[in-house]
Amino acid sequence: MEAYVTIIIGALAGLVLGIILATTVLRNSLSRKSQQLLREAEDKAEMLKKDKILQAKEKFLQLKSEHDRLLQEKNNEVQKAENRIKQKETVISQKMEEIQRKQKEVATIKTNLTTQLEVINKKQSDLEKEHKRQIDMLETLAGMSATEAKNQLIENLKDQAKTEAIMHIKEVMDEARLTANLEAKKIVLETIQRTAAEHTIENSVSVFNIESDEIKGRIIGREGRNIRTLEALTGVEIIIDDSPDAILLSAFDPVRREIARLSLHKLVTDGRIHPARIEEVVAKTKKQIEQEIVEIGKRVTIDLGIHNMHHELIRLIGKMKYRSSYGQNLLEHSKEVANMCATMAAELGLNPKKAKRAGLLHDIGKVPDNESELPHAVLGMKLAEKFKEKEDICNAIGSHHDEVEMETLIAPIVQVCDAISGARPGARREVVESYIQRLKNLEDLALSYPGVVKTYAIQAGRELRVIVGAEMVTDADATQLSYDLSRKIQDEMTYPGQIKITVIRETRAISFAK
Repeated sequence: MEAYVTIIIGALAGLVLGIILATTVLRNSLSRKSQQLLREAEDKAEMLKKDKILQAKEKFLQLKSEHDRLLQEKNNEVQKAENRIKQKETVISQKMEEIQRKQKEVATIKTNLTTQLEVINKKQSDLEKEHKRQIDMLETLAGMSATEAKNQLIENLKDQAKTEAIMHIKEVMDEARLTANLEAKKIVLETIQRTAAEHTIENSVSVFNIESDEIKGRIIGREGRNIRTLEALTGVEIIIDDSPDAILLSAFDPVRREIARLSLHKLVTDGRIHPARIEEVVAKTKKQIEQEIVEIGKRVTIDLGIHNMHHELIRLIGKMKYRSSYGQNLLEHSKEVANMCATMAAELGLNPKKAKRAGLLHDIGKVPDNESELPHAVLGMKLAEKFKEKEDICNAIGSHHDEVEMETLIAPIVQVCDAISGARPGARREVVESYIQRLKNLEDLALSYPGVVKTYAIQAGRELRVIVGAEMVTDADATQLSYDLSRKIQDEMTYPGQIKITVIRETRAISFAK
């Protein structure tokens, strides 16, 4: 038993001793590691310290450079401000010198004025003495004092003043009645302007009817020469498609369409359709249209009872038949405006004949022989002045779109009647008019080149045909003209898609067998 106890005690003692030894070894090992970690931490701390010092130095240098730059800018601004101040001081000095010079001049003028005033006062005193002397002389001659003469003169003038006052009052009352009548008429016209109703007129399309497809083939001609000749001479695009018994004539100019329609009618009726015959028929048709235009103008003026109008104005009135304005026939519109103007003028106690004349001519500027950049109202007024129309009619024509100030009561009547008759079918009105103007500008641009005889915009403005004189333009010039036109159209015009420019140069040798 004691042996077991001794073994156990020995074992415990050995275990305690082992623990003590292990603890001592572990403590020594930890001490060494902690010292190593401390040295590494000190090394890292030293390196971080050096990096921070370097960064601080770099930041300091950067801030110093920025400070120097700002300081330099401030110095420059201060220098500029000093320069401006010096310039202002110079200007102020010059102004002060100018003010001092003017003050001297004012002082001199003041002195002169004082001297002149003294002379005037002296002369006025002498004049008063002379006036008193003459009054005393007149009192002696008249046998009465100045007060008595004044009272007698006042009594004599009272009756005359009363008579003149009564006459003046009568004139004022007559003028007031006339003015009130004119003002009342103006008020009535303004009321009509605010309540004018609008209406529209339907559009029309040019269609040429034919009997059979055989006639279509004859109109086209061998290899299309007949239709090309007709298009070149009239400037109208002839559209022949699968539509039965119909040919469409397309051109923005109604006169061209009418010439093409009548020429086709004559050719189909005659049966002879070839280039030479087409040229002959088109030339005759153009003369016929000109004669018809004059006859239409005469007939319209006779129907409306308008007389003593210049023959050129009559021709322009007839030309209105082949012109549409926003989808409305211009001649029918002008006749309607003329009749309404006469009716309204009669109701207002004005001259109905003048109103009817102004209403008929109000849109004459839309059909000039030569294109102009002026608004059509102003151009119409100038045409009326040129052909000796009266001033009130010219003013009514020029002011119906407010381009010119209204000066007579006929002018607002024409404006109102034009608004009543000229209603347009909504938003498309501006599109149609701008489209027609674009085609006209396209033709006018080509006509501005030397050697160009005729120009036709066809295919809804997608093709421009330019006919040049063979004696003025060579083949090489025609090629160059086509290129120049394409460049100029690109630079100066706005258009959708592309435009084909075709320059046609044709040489003909003509002789006669006698």
